[in-house]
Amino acid sequence: MKNRLEFDYVIVGAGSAGCVLANRLSANPEVTVCLLEAGPRDRSPFIHIPVGIGYLLRSRTYNWQFYTEPQKELNNRRLYTPRGRMLGGSSSMNAMVYTRGVPADYDHWETLGGTGWGWRDVLPYFKRAEDNTRGADDYHGKGGPLGVTDLRFVCDTTRAFIKAGQLAGYPLNDDFNGAVQEGIGEYQVTHRNGQRCSSARAYLEPVRERSNLTVMTGAQAGRVLLKNQRASGVELVDRRRIEARCEVILSAGAIQSPQLMMLSGIGPESELKQHDIEIKHCLPGVGQNLQDHLDILLVQRCREPASFAFTPRGMLRGVKGLWDYATRRQGMFTSTVAEAGGFIKTRPELEYPDCQLHLTSALLKNHGLELEYGYGWSLHICDLRPKSRGYVGLHSADPLQAAKIDPRYLSEAADMEQMVEAYKLAQDISLQQPFKDLNPHWKRPNKALYDRQEIREFVRAQAETIYHPVGTCKMGTDGLAVVDPQLRVRGIDNLRVVDASIMPTLVGGNTNAPTIMIGEKAADMIVAGQSTVDINRVNLNAACRPTTEPAKFSQASSNAN
Repeated sequence: MKNRLEFDYVIVGAGSAGCVLANRLSANPEVTVCLLEAGPRDRSPFIHIPVGIGYLLRSRTYNWQFYTEPQKELNNRRLYTPRGRMLGGSSSMNAMVYTRGVPADYDHWETLGGTGWGWRDVLPYFKRAEDNTRGADDYHGKGGPLGVTDLRFVCDTTRAFIKAGQLAGYPLNDDFNGAVQEGIGEYQVTHRNGQRCSSARAYLEPVRERSNLTVMTGAQAGRVLLKNQRASGVELVDRRRIEARCEVILSAGAIQSPQLMMLSGIGPESELKQHDIEIKHCLPGVGQNLQDHLDILLVQRCREPASFAFTPRGMLRGVKGLWDYATRRQGMFTSTVAEAGGFIKTRPELEYPDCQLHLTSALLKNHGLELEYGYGWSLHICDLRPKSRGYVGLHSADPLQAAKIDPRYLSEAADMEQMVEAYKLAQDISLQQPFKDLNPHWKRPNKALYDRQEIREFVRAQAETIYHPVGTCKMGTDGLAVVDPQLRVRGIDNLRVVDASIMPTLVGGNTNAPTIMIGEKAADMIVAGQSTVDINRVNLNAACRPTTEPAKFSQASSNAN
C-alpha cells in the first residue's frame, strides 16, 4: 500500500454524522470519498442485537472508554465516558432512543449565529433521514435510511413506570417527536427488523460497493495536514498520508474533533504552547463550550421477576429470549433495556420540559460495568439544559493519548438546584402504587430523600453522564465560534467540522438523531458548494475538481480487525 493516497473528500470518523456524509457525497460517481475510522468494522453480534449494549459498555475493542478529569463538584470523581470506536461510532453502542429535542432548541441556535439552522430549516432533514414504521406525517418521514420503530418487547417494570408516571400527574405521550414533547411513554428506537439501526447500518452498508467510496478501518488520524491556511489532507498515526483535493471533514465527535484540531496546530494559543505544538492558526474556541447531560439514578430492587436480571431464573429466560430473537426477531433480545421515559417540567409555567427520564429495566451500577444480582429498575433523570460549561484539552501532543475531558459538571450553582428538583420528581414517580405492587426496596439511595442537603450529597456521590457531549467546535459568530453556519472552520480553507461538536447548545433530548440531521444538512451544503463559486472560498473551488479516478485501495482496509 502506498504511503500517500488522494481523494476528493476525506472524512475523519465513521460515526453518526460521518456515515451520513460518506453516503451522500459518494452518491456523485464523479467524486471520490475516503472515510477513516480508528476502530474496527461493526461485525460483532453484540452491536446488532439491541440488548448487547451491556457488553459494549465494557468492551475495549469497540469503546474508547474515556474518563473525565476529577470533577470538583462531584466529590472529585472521574466519570466514565464511553464513546463508540467502530463503524457507526456511538450510534453502534447507544441505547437507540430516537428523540430530537424541541423546535425552540434549534431556533435558539439561529439566534446564536447559526443562520439556517432554525426548526423550519432542520425539520426536513430529520424527515429525510427517517424511515418511521408509523408512516409519514407533518413531523416524521418514511423511506429514509434510518429505521425508527416502536418497541417489540417491554418489561413489566416499564409498564409499571408508565402507569406510575400517569398517577404522578404526567400525560401519556406516544410520540415525543410530535406536536408536544411533554409526557411519559415508550420511546421509539433506531431499529430495523428487531436489530440496531446504527448510522453504519443505515447509511454505509447499502453503499459499500460504490467504487468511488473507500472505507478504512483501523485508521486513526494523527493530524490534519495544512498548507498556507488550507487543509490538504490527513496524516494517520502510522504516518500514512491521505490527501484531500476538496475538503477534509472532521466527524470524530465532541471529544476527538477538537483534539485533532489542536494536534494539528489549530486552537487556543495557551493550550498549543503548553504542549509545544506549532501554532498554525489561533482559534480560541476549539475545545471550549463543552456541555453534557448529567444524570442522577434512582435504583430499586424488587422481588417480582419483572425485569432483566442476573439470576438463575433470569438466565433461563435469556435462553428463551435468544431463541425468540434468532427465530423471529422478537422477544427480550430486541429490547434496548432503556425502553421508556419521558419529558417533564420542574415548574408548570415553563414553555417546554426541562428534564428527561429514562427507565432502565435492570439494576445498574457504574454504567453496568459492575453486575448486581436481582430484579429491579433504574430510573434516570437529567437536566436538559445545564448552564455549566467545560472544555476538551490535551494531555500531550501524542495523538494516541486520550484528550483531557473536563465538563465542569455543576460548576454553575443553578445546575445543582435543578438536579435536586429533578431528583424529587423522579422519586415521586418511584413511590407510586404501580411500583409498590412489585414489592420494591431502595438500593441507591438506601431510602427516600426529602432534605435538600441530603439530595445534594447524593447527587455529588452518584451523578454520572448520560453520554451526550456537544459544543466543543461550536457554530456561530462570536469570539469562541469555531465554525460558521456552513460548518467551515474559521480561518482555514477546505476544513469543516460535521458532528455534535458544532452544536452551540445542548438540545432537549438524546443527541444521536440531531447529529444524523447535522450530517444530512451538511452534505447538502457541501454538494451545493461543488457547483457554486464563493468568492470567499476561492482556494476550495480551485482545488475541488471532480475526478473519475478510482479508489486506490480496497474498501474496509483494516489494521485493527
